[in-house]
Amino acid sequence: MNRNKKIRLIAGTVLCAALAFVVSFLDLFGALDMPAQDLLYRRPRGVSNKIKIIAIDDSDESRELLGNYDTWKRDVYADVINTLGEYPALIAIDILMLGEKDAETDAKLIEACKNSGKVVAAEYINYSAKYENDEDGTGYINYAHIDSVSKPIIKDCATLGFVNVTVNDDGSVRSLRLTQDYEGETMQNFAYRIYTRWCELTGTPQNSPVLDAMKRMWIDYAGRPRDYEHIPITKLLDGSVDPRAFRDCIVMVGAYALGLRDEFSVPGSSEQMFGVEINANIVQAMIDGRFPIPADRLLPSLICALITALVFVVTGMTKVRISTPVFIALIVLWCVACVLMWNSGTIVPLIYTPIFAALAYFIELIFNYVEETLEKRRIMNAFRKYVAPQVVENISKSGNYKINLGGERKHIAVLFVDIRGFTTMSESLEPEQVVDIVNTYLNLTTNSIFANEGTLDKFVGDATMAVFNAPFDLDDYVFRAVKTAMDIVAGSAAIEEKFMEKYGKSVGFGVGVNCGDAVVGNMGCDFRMDYTAMGDTVNTAARLEANAKRSQILISSDVYERVKDRITAEPIGEIPLKGKSVGVFVYSVTGMRDKTQQEETTEQK
Repeated sequence: MNRNKKIRLIAGTVLCAALAFVVSFLDLFGALDMPAQDLLYRRPRGVSNKIKIIAIDDSDESRELLGNYDTWKRDVYADVINTLGEYPALIAIDILMLGEKDAETDAKLIEACKNSGKVVAAEYINYSAKYENDEDGTGYINYAHIDSVSKPIIKDCATLGFVNVTVNDDGSVRSLRLTQDYEGETMQNFAYRIYTRWCELTGTPQNSPVLDAMKRMWIDYAGRPRDYEHIPITKLLDGSVDPRAFRDCIVMVGAYALGLRDEFSVPGSSEQMFGVEINANIVQAMIDGRFPIPADRLLPSLICALITALVFVVTGMTKVRISTPVFIALIVLWCVACVLMWNSGTIVPLIYTPIFAALAYFIELIFNYVEETLEKRRIMNAFRKYVAPQVVENISKSGNYKINLGGERKHIAVLFVDIRGFTTMSESLEPEQVVDIVNTYLNLTTNSIFANEGTLDKFVGDATMAVFNAPFDLDDYVFRAVKTAMDIVAGSAAIEEKFMEKYGKSVGFGVGVNCGDAVVGNMGCDFRMDYTAMGDTVNTAARLEANAKRSQILISSDVYERVKDRITAEPIGEIPLKGKSVGVFVYSVTGMRDKTQQEETTEQK
């Protein structure tokens, strides 16, 4: 990994992690997190058969037996209490019965409540906004100021609980206040009062609700709308349902009709839930001891930042086939951990970690793609300088464009070609004429090298160096090197004729070809590199070229042994080469064998 990528990776990791931490800690996407929690956490765990609802519905049977709800007299509720008798553990009436309606029927209800001794009734707190002062004298608007409390007519013969509903920012009922102080009295929420009264009547030890920092209890819903067993009030009163079916149950009487305006949005359901069902869920949560509470923001935010950083680093340092499974595994583990935390009573923000982990993953993927594209383009541009166009095209299509930086040991064929008598010729010509000759010559050597899929290593003055089988593997590369040399010599005839007519000068070439192991790769420094080959194999090829006469191709014995069945050559013998203590046996290539000669040579072998 280069220095620039390391710096970018570190900077990107820090920025992504910091952004994830801040957004998660400030809960900026809370409106999105709540629905996500509903999908993952809030699975119905099953409602209790010890909580039953007497439903005040708007069915035809109810209208026929009792008339319209608005015209009901309160002896209806007295009849319900009396019919249930001693069977229920507790009766909760989730209906506000404020003010006198009919003295005679009101008296029947009061009498029924006194006789039962286990009725919980609803009261209502009337809030308003009021300008008040803190202890230090600072003024503020108190939106929870209590103007008054509306109490039912059975306040003296029933246990009371306030039925005010708290709606969260997303419009759903997710939490509630259990108590409210007013004029020296601590009032209890209706569902909480049902629970505490039930514990008193049955001798059950109370579970202590766990509250958040704002003194709220979060509701763990056991069921969805209409899950609790509900019996139409008419079925009880006309004798269709035996009151013994309510033995030892908490019986809740409440609205089950749309027109009674007692329905609310709840988590995990697209259908609204009646208020009496919400209270039933709250009571069951208290009985079951399920009191989820939002986790402190610090730890989940730190975990979110850590996972985001990890995804960014892994994506930046590994291939997609590794980073993608790691990314998916981390998200799955996070979701599993969130569910386990929920089951243990802690509500953990859900969406921030997947969102920012995905953001880090895709950002780094884009960075990698751009970097690889630019790197590929840079390498392709470099290849075009010394690799045949058709090879570059194949490399581009296959995507196998990377080469080892710093060098590798590889068996190659090396070709050197040089203009004979160049120095003398250049002294007798104008500079422009010399450039014309050199460029024409270089065009011939380059085209011949590329035609045989060799690699143009470099131009050294009037000399050209080419390698075969590097940087990419090439079949039959030794023969291709010899074939290139023969093509150059063959093409020189036309050049000689052209320049003899144009400048009165002839041009000839000497060529040397050798094969063997060499070190090939990018050589140079950090800011300047060239692809080349180094070693004794290269030096020997250069010495062969230096000893070659005009239009002569000299090859080493190693080259000859590999191609002798396809070329004709004359042995020159062992000749000393500059810089080498031991001479090299050399051959001079004279031509190419035809197919018949090649077959005969093969048969002789």
